[in-house]
Amino acid sequence: MRKTTRFKSLLHATPILQMPGVYDGYSLRLAERYGFQAAVIGGAALSESRLGWADVGLMGLEENVAVARRLAAFSSIPLLADADTGYGNALNVYHTVQAFEGAGVAGVTIEDQTWPKRCGHMAGKDVISTAEMCEKIAAAREARRDPDFVIKARTDAAGVLGIDAAIERLQAYERAGADHLVADAVLEAEHIAAVVAATQKPVSVNMGFGIRQRNTTPLRTAQQLQDMGVAAVTYPRMLSAAAMTGMKHALDALLAAAGGHTPVDRPDLAVSFEEINDLMGLAQLRGLEERFTESALTESALSESA
Repeated sequence: MRKTTRFKSLLHATPILQMPGVYDGYSLRLAERYGFQAAVIGGAALSESRLGWADVGLMGLEENVAVARRLAAFSSIPLLADADTGYGNALNVYHTVQAFEGAGVAGVTIEDQTWPKRCGHMAGKDVISTAEMCEKIAAAREARRDPDFVIKARTDAAGVLGIDAAIERLQAYERAGADHLVADAVLEAEHIAAVVAATQKPVSVNMGFGIRQRNTTPLRTAQQLQDMGVAAVTYPRMLSAAAMTGMKHALDALLAAAGGHTPVDRPDLAVSFEEINDLMGLAQLRGLEERFTESALTESALSESA
């Protein structure tokens, strides 16, 4: 089954689809190993880890697609890419969707913010008109070659115009042909339920599990969200924030031990060399090397000629 088809079926299945935000080889390999059936490529995590700057629209299409292509190349699970605003008008969205589909991801999220965009929970956001966003969705639908490639429409109107406006927009995006919907930065659990009740397509919620942040979507478990009728929940910044915490702890330990006379080993703060190699597929790479050694190739040739 194609990853696009698998992803689309997961959105319509029970239980709720939980998707961590991945942004590099470590995070994606871990998501696979822990049994997640799909993941989102976190745009904020990409901007912060690759550029060293906050998610305020500094990362362009080409760099975003390049990362998506590298991750999709080895991923065994479907990936949903963050296409920001589509990098322009409907014409730009058309080419953006084809670029991401060509990179091998299972779908894209396109949001209705003005450009330069902001991370969904930042102040200073604004949104384009509903009509312009519907044009982008129409272009995205026409651009995709695979009908199962998922077009996820995100509105940031809840924090700008209120929840009623956000719901009206999602209803319009649904009519325009979006496959999947999300109202970002919803501040009340009741509003999540209201979005689900007012729409027909699968609804997703961005959850900040592990992110200490004010004025954000209230934390709810996957089961609680499923009980509300939510189809998918994403944790776009959890792994990148957790990685930063781990690095801080390691650097604190390093500085604390620097002035002593006894080396300090802290296996509680770092995985082993062997565990890294196991996670990153060293055994598979070694197997390929052994298949292409001179002796192995000679033995294979002799077997074929016998």
